[in-house]
Amino acid sequence: MNFRPTLLACAALALGLIPVLPAADANAPAATEKSAGWRALFDGFSLDGWRSLKSEKPGTGWHVEGGALVTVGKAGDLVTNEEFGDFELALEWNIIAGGNSGVIYRVGLGENATFRTGPEYQVLDNQKAEDNKLPSHLAGSLYDLAAPPKDVTKPVGEWNAARIVVRGWHVEHWLNGEKVVDVDLGTPDGRALIAASKFKAMPKFATLARGHIALQDHGDVVSYRAIRIRELK
Repeated sequence: MNFRPTLLACAALALGLIPVLPAADANAPAATEKSAGWRALFDGFSLDGWRSLKSEKPGTGWHVEGGALVTVGKAGDLVTNEEFGDFELALEWNIIAGGNSGVIYRVGLGENATFRTGPEYQVLDNQKAEDNKLPSHLAGSLYDLAAPPKDVTKPVGEWNAARIVVRGWHVEHWLNGEKVVDVDLGTPDGRALIAASKFKAMPKFATLARGHIALQDHGDVVSYRAIRIRELK
Protein backbone atom coordinates (compact mmCIF):
# COMPACT_ATOMS: atom_id res chain seq x y z
CA MET A 1 0.00 0.00 0.00
CA ASN A 2 1.32 3.46 -0.88
CA PHE A 3 0.54 6.68 0.97
CA ARG A 4 0.57 10.23 -0.34
CA PRO A 5 2.82 12.60 1.61
CA THR A 6 1.17 14.82 4.20
CA LEU A 7 1.61 18.59 4.00
CA LEU A 8 3.87 18.39 7.06
CA ALA A 9 6.01 15.73 5.44
CA CYS A 10 6.25 17.77 2.25
CA ALA A 11 7.32 20.79 4.28
CA ALA A 12 9.95 18.68 6.05
CA LEU A 13 11.26 17.52 2.69
CA ALA A 14 11.40 21.09 1.42
CA LEU A 15 13.37 22.18 4.48
CA GLY A 16 15.81 19.32 4.06
CA LEU A 17 14.71 17.54 7.24
CA ILE A 18 14.04 14.34 5.29
CA PRO A 19 16.87 13.44 2.90
CA VAL A 20 15.85 12.49 -0.63
CA LEU A 21 17.44 9.40 -2.16
CA PRO A 22 16.70 7.03 -5.05
CA ALA A 23 13.66 5.01 -3.97
CA ALA A 24 15.04 1.48 -3.94
CA ASP A 25 18.83 1.91 -4.05
CA ALA A 26 19.43 1.68 -0.31
CA ASN A 27 16.82 -0.97 0.43
CA ALA A 28 17.46 -3.97 -1.81
CA PRO A 29 20.04 -6.41 -0.36
CA ALA A 30 22.99 -7.11 -2.61
CA ALA A 31 23.52 -10.61 -4.01
CA THR A 32 26.27 -11.28 -1.46
CA GLU A 33 23.94 -10.25 1.36
CA LYS A 34 21.19 -12.54 0.09
CA SER A 35 23.58 -15.47 -0.05
CA ALA A 36 24.47 -14.77 3.59
CA GLY A 37 20.80 -14.98 4.59
CA TRP A 38 19.86 -11.31 4.62
CA ARG A 39 16.47 -10.10 3.41
CA ALA A 40 14.72 -6.75 3.33
CA LEU A 41 12.03 -5.78 5.84
CA PHE A 42 11.23 -2.63 3.86
CA ASP A 43 10.93 -2.58 0.06
CA GLY A 44 11.56 1.14 -0.40
CA PHE A 45 8.11 1.81 -1.83
CA SER A 46 5.36 0.70 0.55
CA LEU A 47 4.39 -0.22 4.11
CA ASP A 48 3.82 -3.85 3.15
CA GLY A 49 4.87 -6.13 6.01
CA TRP A 50 4.21 -3.53 8.72
CA ARG A 51 1.37 -2.82 11.14
CA SER A 52 0.77 -0.88 14.35
CA LEU A 53 0.86 -2.34 17.85
CA LYS A 54 -2.90 -2.56 18.29
CA SER A 55 -4.09 -2.76 14.68
CA GLU A 56 -3.18 -4.76 11.59
CA LYS A 57 -2.87 -1.45 9.73
CA PRO A 58 0.08 0.94 10.12
CA GLY A 59 -0.57 4.31 11.73
CA THR A 60 -1.48 6.95 9.14
CA GLY A 61 1.45 9.14 10.18
CA TRP A 62 3.97 6.71 8.65
CA HIS A 63 4.85 7.27 4.98
CA VAL A 64 7.40 6.33 2.38
CA GLU A 65 9.37 9.43 1.39
CA GLY A 66 12.30 9.20 -1.03
CA GLY A 67 12.95 5.53 -0.32
CA ALA A 68 12.75 5.86 3.47
CA LEU A 69 10.16 5.08 6.12
CA VAL A 70 9.31 8.43 7.70
CA THR A 71 7.06 9.57 10.52
CA VAL A 72 6.27 13.16 11.36
CA GLY A 73 4.73 12.22 14.70
CA LYS A 74 1.38 11.09 16.11
CA ALA A 75 1.64 7.88 14.11
CA GLY A 76 2.17 5.28 16.83
CA ASP A 77 4.99 2.77 16.62
CA LEU A 78 5.43 0.90 13.32
CA VAL A 79 5.65 -2.86 13.95
CA THR A 80 6.63 -5.77 11.71
CA ASN A 81 3.97 -8.34 10.89
CA GLU A 82 6.55 -11.06 11.50
CA GLU A 83 8.08 -12.24 14.73
CA PHE A 84 11.76 -13.06 15.16
CA GLY A 85 13.77 -15.05 17.68
CA ASP A 86 17.55 -14.87 17.32
CA PHE A 87 18.50 -12.42 14.59
CA GLU A 88 20.84 -9.81 13.23
CA LEU A 89 19.16 -6.57 12.16
CA ALA A 90 20.81 -3.79 10.16
CA LEU A 91 19.32 -0.42 9.24
CA GLU A 92 20.09 3.24 8.71
CA TRP A 93 18.45 6.08 10.66
CA ASN A 94 18.31 9.85 10.33
CA ILE A 95 16.84 12.08 13.03
CA ILE A 96 16.06 15.80 13.05
CA ALA A 97 17.74 18.23 15.46
CA GLY A 98 16.50 17.52 18.98
CA GLY A 99 14.79 14.33 17.79
CA ASN A 100 14.14 11.07 19.63
CA SER A 101 13.10 7.61 18.40
CA GLY A 102 14.21 4.01 18.79
CA VAL A 103 14.19 0.45 17.50
CA ILE A 104 12.45 -1.94 19.87
CA TYR A 105 12.75 -5.70 19.44
CA ARG A 106 11.13 -8.93 20.61
CA VAL A 107 7.94 -6.98 21.10
CA GLY A 108 4.70 -8.68 22.15
CA LEU A 109 1.33 -7.49 20.89
CA GLY A 110 -0.55 -7.95 24.14
CA GLU A 111 0.70 -4.85 25.97
CA ASN A 112 -0.28 -1.21 25.54
CA ALA A 113 3.24 -0.08 24.58
CA THR A 114 6.07 -1.77 22.69
CA PHE A 115 8.65 -0.96 25.39
CA ARG A 116 6.75 -3.00 27.99
CA THR A 117 8.07 -6.19 26.38
CA GLY A 118 10.96 -5.23 24.10
CA PRO A 119 14.34 -3.62 24.81
CA GLU A 120 15.18 -0.49 22.83
CA TYR A 121 18.08 0.58 20.65
CA GLN A 122 18.00 4.32 21.25
CA VAL A 123 17.87 6.70 18.26
CA LEU A 124 18.65 10.26 19.35
CA ASP A 125 20.22 13.59 18.50
CA ASN A 126 22.75 13.42 21.33
CA GLN A 127 23.44 17.14 21.19
CA LYS A 128 20.01 18.75 21.41
CA ALA A 129 17.43 16.12 22.43
CA GLU A 130 15.86 16.62 25.86
CA ASP A 131 16.56 12.99 26.77
CA ASN A 132 20.35 13.34 26.55
CA LYS A 133 21.17 13.69 30.23
CA LEU A 134 21.87 10.04 31.10
CA PRO A 135 24.55 8.00 29.26
CA SER A 136 22.16 5.04 29.04
CA HIS A 137 19.72 7.22 27.07
CA LEU A 138 22.13 8.26 24.30
CA ALA A 139 22.09 7.02 20.71
CA GLY A 140 22.98 3.36 20.39
CA SER A 141 22.33 2.61 24.06
CA LEU A 142 20.31 -0.29 25.36
CA TYR A 143 17.82 2.23 26.67
CA ASP A 144 17.99 2.83 30.43
CA LEU A 145 20.16 -0.28 30.82
CA ALA A 146 23.57 0.04 29.13
CA ALA A 147 25.40 3.09 27.79
CA PRO A 148 27.73 3.41 24.79
CA PRO A 149 31.37 4.02 25.78
CA LYS A 150 31.51 7.12 23.55
CA ASP A 151 29.48 9.15 21.07
CA VAL A 152 29.98 7.84 17.53
CA THR A 153 26.90 9.46 15.95
CA LYS A 154 27.16 11.45 12.74
CA PRO A 155 25.98 15.08 12.54
CA VAL A 156 22.24 15.68 12.32
CA GLY A 157 21.10 15.31 8.72
CA GLU A 158 23.47 12.42 7.97
CA TRP A 159 22.55 8.73 7.99
CA ASN A 160 23.73 6.55 10.87
CA ALA A 161 24.23 2.79 10.47
CA ALA A 162 22.79 0.61 13.23
CA ARG A 163 23.14 -3.11 13.83
CA ILE A 164 21.45 -5.21 16.51
CA VAL A 165 22.45 -8.82 17.22
CA VAL A 166 20.30 -10.95 19.54
CA ARG A 167 21.16 -14.54 20.56
CA GLY A 168 19.06 -15.76 23.46
CA TRP A 169 19.18 -12.61 25.56
CA HIS A 170 22.76 -11.79 24.67
CA VAL A 171 22.40 -8.41 22.96
CA GLU A 172 24.90 -6.42 20.90
CA HIS A 173 24.30 -2.89 19.63
CA TRP A 174 26.52 -1.46 16.90
CA LEU A 175 26.60 2.15 15.69
CA ASN A 176 28.50 3.30 12.61
CA GLY A 177 30.70 0.21 12.65
CA GLU A 178 31.55 0.24 16.36
CA LYS A 179 30.16 -2.07 19.04
CA VAL A 180 28.62 0.17 21.70
CA VAL A 181 26.67 -2.35 23.83
CA ASP A 182 27.37 -5.99 24.73
CA VAL A 183 25.03 -7.28 27.46
CA ASP A 184 23.34 -10.57 28.34
CA LEU A 185 19.98 -9.73 29.90
CA GLY A 186 19.43 -13.37 30.82
CA THR A 187 22.30 -13.47 33.31
CA PRO A 188 22.13 -12.36 36.95
CA ASP A 189 24.03 -9.19 36.01
CA GLY A 190 21.58 -8.52 33.19
CA ARG A 191 18.55 -9.07 35.40
CA ALA A 192 20.11 -6.71 37.96
CA LEU A 193 20.31 -4.01 35.27
CA ILE A 194 16.59 -4.46 34.61
CA ALA A 195 15.79 -4.39 38.34
CA ALA A 196 17.52 -1.02 38.62
CA SER A 197 15.76 0.49 35.59
CA LYS A 198 12.34 1.87 34.65
CA PHE A 199 11.47 -1.63 33.37
CA LYS A 200 11.50 -3.27 36.80
CA ALA A 201 7.71 -2.90 37.07
CA MET A 202 7.10 -4.51 33.67
CA PRO A 203 7.04 -8.29 34.23
CA LYS A 204 7.13 -9.26 30.54
CA PHE A 205 10.08 -7.02 29.68
CA ALA A 206 12.92 -8.96 27.99
CA THR A 207 11.22 -12.32 28.54
CA LEU A 208 9.87 -13.25 25.10
CA ALA A 209 11.80 -15.80 23.03
CA ARG A 210 10.29 -14.34 19.86
CA GLY A 211 8.70 -11.03 19.04
CA HIS A 212 8.13 -8.20 16.59
CA ILE A 213 10.45 -5.33 15.67
CA ALA A 214 9.11 -1.81 16.16
CA LEU A 215 10.19 1.62 14.94
CA GLN A 216 9.24 4.11 17.61
CA ASP A 217 7.14 7.21 17.10
CA HIS A 218 8.38 9.59 19.79
CA GLY A 219 6.72 12.63 18.22
CA ASP A 220 9.68 13.74 16.09
CA VAL A 221 10.52 13.50 12.39
CA VAL A 222 12.66 10.39 11.89
CA SER A 223 13.60 8.35 8.83
CA TYR A 224 14.64 4.70 8.45
CA ARG A 225 15.94 2.87 5.40
CA ALA A 226 18.01 -0.16 4.34
CA ILE A 227 16.21 -2.31 6.92
CA ARG A 228 17.57 -5.86 6.61
CA ILE A 229 17.43 -8.93 8.81
CA ARG A 230 18.84 -12.41 8.91
CA GLU A 231 17.68 -15.02 11.35
CA LEU A 232 20.37 -16.81 13.33
CA LYS A 233 20.43 -20.51 14.07
